[in-house]
Amino acid sequence: MNETTRLNWYEVAPAGAKALFGIHHYVTHNTNLPEELVHLVFLRVSQINGCAHCIDLHTRDLLKTMAADKVTLVPVWQEVPHLFSEQYRVALAWAEEVTLVSETHASDQAYAAVSAVFEPKDLVDLTITIAAMNAFNRLGAPFRLPVKAQP
Repeated sequence: MNETTRLNWYEVAPAGAKALFGIHHYVTHNTNLPEELVHLVFLRVSQINGCAHCIDLHTRDLLKTMAADKVTLVPVWQEVPHLFSEQYRVALAWAEEVTLVSETHASDQAYAAVSAVFEPKDLVDLTITIAAMNAFNRLGAPFRLPVKAQP
């Protein structure tokens, strides 16, 4: 397979990278969201968007606190609800709803479900978390950031 070398987006546009990493820093250090939940949402959003770099990275992050069997089943979390807390299930559903907003239009049903579990500030922070990962995926996938996984 012949791969085209792609730009390293954060080297080409360091000011843009700094701004985006500022949002990342906010969601990973300045919210009340559990760290594991943030990485779970990062992983699920990246799976939906097909960003290999982010899937690789956030799978590794999650494996630090979550059993491998559980991480493996994140793409089918709805089929194994007993493995995930209510908060995690609602966050995953909201992550899918927001990531696929052109299809879902962030339905009233999904909003009601997430609003029942998260306080207003946490809901906004969760949505910022989802939006941030969508932004990273839209840079990571097109520019084919490398993965740590080896053959």
